[in-house]
Amino acid sequence: MRHIAIIGSGPAGYYTAEACQKQFGDQVSIDIIDRLPVPYGLIRFGVAPDHQSIKAVSQRYEQVSLNPNVRFVGNITVGGEVTVAELVALYDAVILATGAPVDRPLGIPGGDLPGVIGSAAFVGWYNGHPDFAGLNPPLDCDGAVVIGNGNVALDVTRILAKGPAEFVGSDIVAHAFEALGNSAIRRVTMVGRRGPHEMQMTPKELGELGHLRRAVPHVDPADLPPVEADAALEPGQRKAMGHLRGFVSLAQDKEVAIDFDFFAKPVAIEGDGRVERLIVERTRPIGDGQVEGTGETYAIPCGLVVSCIGYRTPPIPGVPYDESAGRFANSEGRVPVDGGNLYAVGWARRGPTGTIGTNRPDGYKIAEEIAADHPAPANKAGGKGLDVLLAERGADKVSFADWQKIEAAETARARDGAPREKFVVVADMLAARGA
Repeated sequence: MRHIAIIGSGPAGYYTAEACQKQFGDQVSIDIIDRLPVPYGLIRFGVAPDHQSIKAVSQRYEQVSLNPNVRFVGNITVGGEVTVAELVALYDAVILATGAPVDRPLGIPGGDLPGVIGSAAFVGWYNGHPDFAGLNPPLDCDGAVVIGNGNVALDVTRILAKGPAEFVGSDIVAHAFEALGNSAIRRVTMVGRRGPHEMQMTPKELGELGHLRRAVPHVDPADLPPVEADAALEPGQRKAMGHLRGFVSLAQDKEVAIDFDFFAKPVAIEGDGRVERLIVERTRPIGDGQVEGTGETYAIPCGLVVSCIGYRTPPIPGVPYDESAGRFANSEGRVPVDGGNLYAVGWARRGPTGTIGTNRPDGYKIAEEIAADHPAPANKAGGKGLDVLLAERGADKVSFADWQKIEAAETARARDGAPREKFVVVADMLAARGA
């Protein structure tokens, strides 16, 4: 029997488990290890709560977990209850699928003022991640700024702009639902240092802004390139540009304004004890999608700044790390350690790029590499050895059956119109196992 450990239960982890099942059939035993008692990672804590159709991919991951040769081992921290070195000794292959859940620093003066929040933290707050449930973002201000021109920035902007009735059918957690329902924010400014042709927003998500009940997007037509220039874009980008051009003519009289501020580079955040304004420098295009500063600066009044500029994978003790790239050091997924049986997949391998579906071919590639690197099992202890270690250390591991009890409890406590009400405290998750 071949024994494989996957660290991380998000899309990269589950697609890799699926790939290993198909690669090795019934001659493999797979443990999916996660530091939280609940699985699905980015699907549970990253995908916007009003995008339930995307979250439905978790049903596919559930089918992987229900296979008898796969175990979910939750509530176990690698680097805490067990080390990578111990896992490498116990399993034929160990795969790092931890994603990139840490915000890249904004790196400008005032970036540490109260009211400046990274998108991982803010998204985690409204999605009920235990690390961020107590965030309490300042929503008592008239203006908020979202820095970034990608889909995460779109999600954050949309969530800030929606009214309570627009969250029907979502699984936004109660504390965020209540706080956003009482929000004073009436203007959300999306700031990007480059122009519309360089934005990384997919058309479906961008188009949603034009259909919000109480908010309307504003685009300065002077920021838009000539229509004929759109012909050089990919089809999705052209469609997104069509949405932007359509926003110019929308009615402007709704309760919340969403301003697109292109060619605006954040240079400082100012305020007396909390965020009061973002200082930006106007930029201009210089070709090939690049821009340069013009020296002209102006202030955007705001009491909240959410930075959506990218993520990093947190280091794990004993694992080679690429500081410049913010991910584990690897060559085509192979992490250089003695034994040659440590791998990285997904964002932990390539950095925070691609969609959820991009992780599927990535996982299949790693499964093929394992088969090529280790054509025969090494007669290791695998999950039985892990269980012995965890028992010796008094670790309280959570099984997939335990998760199903937690999930049932979350479904039972849902408010009207919501699919679930997530537990946001680990102790409550663990207590729900016995419900």
